[in-house]
Amino acid sequence: RPGLPQGWADGFKNTLLNDIIPMIDANYRTLANQENRAMAGLSMGGMQTKTITLSNPEVFSHVGIFSGGSISPEEANQSPNFKEKVKLVFISFGSHELANPREGTVNPKTNTDALKQAGMNSHFYVSPETAHEWQTWRRSLKEFAQLIFK
Repeated sequence: RPGLPQGWADGFKNTLLNDIIPMIDANYRTLANQENRAMAGLSMGGMQTKTITLSNPEVFSHVGIFSGGSISPEEANQSPNFKEKVKLVFISFGSHELANPREGTVNPKTNTDALKQAGMNSHFYVSPETAHEWQTWRRSLKEFAQLIFK
C-alpha cells in the first residue's frame, strides 16, 4: 500500500505468529492448522490482516478485511501459494466509505471481482448507509462468520 513503509506490520506479525497463535493453540481446543485458521481485521487491523495473510498463506486459509483495503490480483499472484492455499477472501466497506473514495485508490469491488474471475473464492459486502464505523464492522463480521462457520 502506498504510504506505508516496508515492514510496518512486522512487530504485530511476529507477536501474532510467534506468541499469540501458539499460546491459543496450547491453551484452547483449536483445530491448529492452516485449513481451520482465519484472520480478519477492521480499518488498520484490516490492513495488517492483508499484509500478514499475503506473506503467510501457509498459516491462514480465510481472510477478512473490513474497511481496510482489498487484495489485488497482482498482490495475490506475487504471494507464493496464496491463490492455492487461501479458501476465502472477504472484503467489506460501508456504503458511505465507497461513496467518497480516497484519490488514487482502486475500487475494492474491482479487485474482489478480479480475484473471483481468477478462480478465488472472494466475496464483497457493502453495509448499507454506514461509514467507517462500528455498525459497518458488526455487519461485516456477521456476513464473514456465516461464510467461514458452516
